[in-house]
Amino acid sequence: RAYPLRILMYHEIVNDTLGGVPITVTYCPLCNSSIVFERRLDGRLLDFGTTGKLRNSDLVMYDRQTESWWQQFLGEAIVGEMTGKMLTMLPSRLESLARFRARAPQGTVQVPNNPRIRPYGRNPYVSYDSMSRPFLFRGDLPDGIEPMVRVVAVKNEAWSLPLLRDKGTITQGDIEISWAEGQNSALDSGLIAEGRDVGNIVVQRRKGDTLEDVTHDVTFAFVFHAFRPDGVIHK
Repeated sequence: RAYPLRILMYHEIVNDTLGGVPITVTYCPLCNSSIVFERRLDGRLLDFGTTGKLRNSDLVMYDRQTESWWQQFLGEAIVGEMTGKMLTMLPSRLESLARFRARAPQGTVQVPNNPRIRPYGRNPYVSYDSMSRPFLFRGDLPDGIEPMVRVVAVKNEAWSLPLLRDKGTITQGDIEISWAEGQNSALDSGLIAEGRDVGNIVVQRRKGDTLEDVTHDVTFAFVFHAFRPDGVIHK
């Protein structure tokens, strides 16, 4: 199942059930952070909405059952009854529709209930990802890398997109990270369909002769540094 950024750009959160698993699909435009969570926790079934608040430029969600607030980048409750609880992140891919269609020809794609309710397909943050620094962030910036450079984050390590694009594939232990052209930036041109090519990224773990997808995030260097200040960015 695919959830287009042209929709998530405006709604940021989708509550769904996939393969019998209740999930929450999230996208924070100001962080380019796309994360899928399981919404079952401690025997409770949660569903999420956006508070309209930001912390370190990142989406703050809330669950409708307890009204606790959750940090999207971490999947952690930061205010309310659930404070300190962590949602389980699920592997997902941020990829072009063409690649999704090629690997899942019978897959389904989310469409708006009312295509006219929002200017779907338009980017309200024109040229955001080519700015010298994020316009709503006031924290410390990472050393040795431009804050708006995309990085592929896996737990406490991240690899810059220019490095990955140059190498094509990076292997770290049993983790393989690969880049291939053909995905538009959603945060470049006024029309997402005209955004510059930032490529498709796949992160997988080798298990014997097979590869399985690994939970990761493609975000900006400043975001990774804000939430993982002790983390390592490979430049």
